[in-house]
Amino acid sequence: MPKGIFTDMDELLASCEAIHYDVHLERIKAWKEEDGSRRAVGYLPVYIPRELLLACGVRPVGLRGGGDQINTIRGDSYYQSYICHLPRSVVELGLTSWKEALDGVIFPAICDVIRNLSGIWQTLFSDQFTFFLDLPQEFTPECGGRFYRQQLEELAVRLCELSGKSFDENLCLEAIGKYNDNGRVIRELADLRTENPAWIPTSEFYLVVRAGDLLEVEEHTALVQEYTRLARERANPMEDKARILIAGAFCEQPPLNMIKTIEQAGCYVVEEDLTVGHRWLKDDVAVDGDPLDALVSAYLEESVYSSVRYEGSEPKSEQLIRSVKEKGASGVLLMSPSFCDPSLLDRPHFQRGLAEAGIPCTSLKYAENLGQFQTIREQTGTFAESIQLWGETA
Repeated sequence: MPKGIFTDMDELLASCEAIHYDVHLERIKAWKEEDGSRRAVGYLPVYIPRELLLACGVRPVGLRGGGDQINTIRGDSYYQSYICHLPRSVVELGLTSWKEALDGVIFPAICDVIRNLSGIWQTLFSDQFTFFLDLPQEFTPECGGRFYRQQLEELAVRLCELSGKSFDENLCLEAIGKYNDNGRVIRELADLRTENPAWIPTSEFYLVVRAGDLLEVEEHTALVQEYTRLARERANPMEDKARILIAGAFCEQPPLNMIKTIEQAGCYVVEEDLTVGHRWLKDDVAVDGDPLDALVSAYLEESVYSSVRYEGSEPKSEQLIRSVKEKGASGVLLMSPSFCDPSLLDRPHFQRGLAEAGIPCTSLKYAENLGQFQTIREQTGTFAESIQLWGETA
């Protein structure tokens, strides 16, 4: 995607929106039809080492479920009513439109529901590649690091069996370099949003970053750079809105119109964890030496806090408070998918920590297929107004 491929911002955003709504993975199907030897493996949020997939000759494909674009019928039959919606739509799409697009799926350790989903997937699609990536919850190199390296070695072997290619350390280092470039331009865009949230509406930021789920990494890097350029040229004027941070929406994603509703209710979202997997690492991964060791060290030392990551020596509430202060947010919206255990279990800890720090917060729940936003608009609008009238800036 060479610089200047889009004539204006509207064209770029329309392209990103088309990718966002491609829940049936038509783009990936077309890519595979061009060459019968190509392989594509999907992965669920929050984080997997995409560099390793690329090095093993497999295209990584980010899966976010069906959102509000499909009706789940067969997917509902595999799960009880009191769990989140994401696994239902994943099963629904797996049984229908993903068969021609994917050669397998990686399920990272997010929660018990996703662990269970990996087993259901393996049962339904026994002829496909299925891998449960058990991420470390202990962060010393001798224990968690050794465990994670074993996971990466096993994953590399399985991926190479699928692609028919051999693992090459130099190719892996090259892939790490490509994702370093990608992570760097996304971090730069996130920093620009913090400085000038009017220039980078989060509904646009979300579309641009999430396009990386389906685009090849170099193409996505060019897209982010192009959006950044166009956003600087556009330079939207600042409005009288409250600067807020969103936490807790890291796995099942809200409908795009819900994000727009929050902004329209008077909020500038200066930080969020909606697409945290694309910003999981705070710095570049080393591009010399053993690439697997580099990926392990990056995860142990540079990964961001999340409800699906062990908090270590510093409570996640303190990390959230620090992020609020660094981003200059005036309040926090704790936004969780319904029945999301990791997010909802962390909520009272976040609420207590924010209250002690004097940071205003409010909370809400949603589902990926939510269709009515009036209540959310009223709640977030009231929250934004209360911050501007009486709240203290963190």
